[in-house]
Amino acid sequence: MTSAGSLSFEEIGYDCVMTLLNAAHLQKFIDEQGIAARILHLDVDTPTVADAAVSLNVAPKQIIKSVLFVADGQPVMVIASGLARLDRKALADFLGVSRRRVKIASAEQVLAHTGYVAGSVPPFGYKQPIETVVETAVTQLTNPIFGGGGEVHALMQLTVAELRRVVGARVAALAETTP
Repeated sequence: MTSAGSLSFEEIGYDCVMTLLNAAHLQKFIDEQGIAARILHLDVDTPTVADAAVSLNVAPKQIIKSVLFVADGQPVMVIASGLARLDRKALADFLGVSRRRVKIASAEQVLAHTGYVAGSVPPFGYKQPIETVVETAVTQLTNPIFGGGGEVHALMQLTVAELRRVVGARVAALAETTP
């Protein structure tokens, strides 16, 4: 694994140029990389944190979200607590770029960079390497945690420690704070 969370299908020789990735692709990635995670296939769609929490009968704080930004023209994935509102200025400061150069990715950009449809994006296993930053609050979450499972009716279960092992140790305080 690389320390920046950028291990991708491309790096392990999987051709994803025209492939829409899904839970089966994610499971293959998990298996090939020896990641301690499992995909849960659900009877309902889980495109939001609230939907995911209800479907699993867990607290929303156990759900993580993968939010893609484009910073200075490059994709940057932020893994955050599902309850967090992310602060674009804090991300810009962390990356050393102007806030005007940091934008949340469009659904089309999410698909192009990750291979997954927005609302199903896992915290790793993208079709190309993506710089990844874990929001500080994620490191304080209670296990297990649940994130995108590659499809809107699937979630991935893993531990905070495993998430950090796979995506790397880059952690930053990126959540908005209330005055």
